[in-house]
Amino acid sequence: MQYLYAFLVGGAICALGQLLMDYTKLTPARILTGFVVLGVILGSLGLWKPVVDFAGAGATVPIVGFGNLLFEGVKSAVDEQGLVGILTGGMTAAAGGITMSLLCGLIMSMLFRSKDQS
Repeated sequence: MQYLYAFLVGGAICALGQLLMDYTKLTPARILTGFVVLGVILGSLGLWKPVVDFAGAGATVPIVGFGNLLFEGVKSAVDEQGLVGILTGGMTAAAGGITMSLLCGLIMSMLFRSKDQS
């Protein structure tokens, strides 16, 4: 059942993003940013933890989970370092994911050539 819950929650998040792209004039970049901010807000209100407990990877893998990761990193860094943690906590928590995405992008750019869009 955990796989089904992950699929349904992750699919609902993706479907919401697709609906926003199809029926609003929001650009994908604004939707992406909105989802990250939504993750931060839901995490700060304590509403995202029950969703993660219910859906597992279906809630943590989409971009909303990244926003929550940033919030959790800032929260723990502020508890440990004080106000300096506001500046360092989010990047420290997300450093592994950011590094991996950059490395994968580099490897793919070395393996494949881009083509003309027209």
